[in-house]
Amino acid sequence: MKIIKIEDINDSRLDIFTKYNEAQLFHYFEPNGGAFIAETPEVIKRALNRGCEPMAFLVEEKAFDTQVVQALMADIEDDVNIFVARLEVINKITGFNLTRGVLVACKRPDLPQVTELLEGSKKVAILEDVMNPTNVGAIFRSAAALGVDAIFLTKGSADPFYRRAARVAMGTVFQVPWTYFEKDSDYVKILHDQGYSVASMALKDNAISLSSPELKEPEKLAVVFGTESTGIKASTIAASDFVTIIPMHHGVDSLNVAAASAVTFWELCKK
Repeated sequence: MKIIKIEDINDSRLDIFTKYNEAQLFHYFEPNGGAFIAETPEVIKRALNRGCEPMAFLVEEKAFDTQVVQALMADIEDDVNIFVARLEVINKITGFNLTRGVLVACKRPDLPQVTELLEGSKKVAILEDVMNPTNVGAIFRSAAALGVDAIFLTKGSADPFYRRAARVAMGTVFQVPWTYFEKDSDYVKILHDQGYSVASMALKDNAISLSSPELKEPEKLAVVFGTESTGIKASTIAASDFVTIIPMHHGVDSLNVAAASAVTFWELCKK
């Protein structure tokens, strides 16, 4: 690794950390993939363990000498730049105080094919247009902790590799297998063709309780979660095998999608 001292946050060598938003990073190498920024040592460790290829690090001077950061750098290739800057320089990056002193820019890894991932799983979560990165990250963290085999997202969902999503997930976006459905694909049909029963989480008159024994019977089960604003599409609900709810008290109609996912995974992924 090459250690380079930085005195000006506007140094062009830092452009990937300072000049691009999340959407631009997604298309960074277009048409050949993209990049992402990961932050905090734990998230970065899981990204590297996932096999993500680091392009460069940006590290606060005092953090660089810590045992945690040095451990991250232990196996980094010689051609990867490690940019090191004083706190007063690096703090000019918005939100740097949340990074625990270290950022890494990585190339986006290839995602598995939908059918490949479905064939190797039994309990999966579907995120239909879940647009909030914080919710996506929290769902991944619950999925990792509670035994979900894989997560599938529609194209309208937030990218799990967004910095906020990955941070909230504690890096589990690099551990739980996931991929996207093709845009406008009939993903319920794809799930049915792969032998899955589909349960949509929706406030409908025909919804059954999450604890209903019918939901424990399928060998393969896909649970669909929708966006906070409009919920799951009517066409998805109509094509589902089950519509289910978490029973509420005190006039509360539902939980936030991230909280609902944790309850759902606990109930449906019990061994």
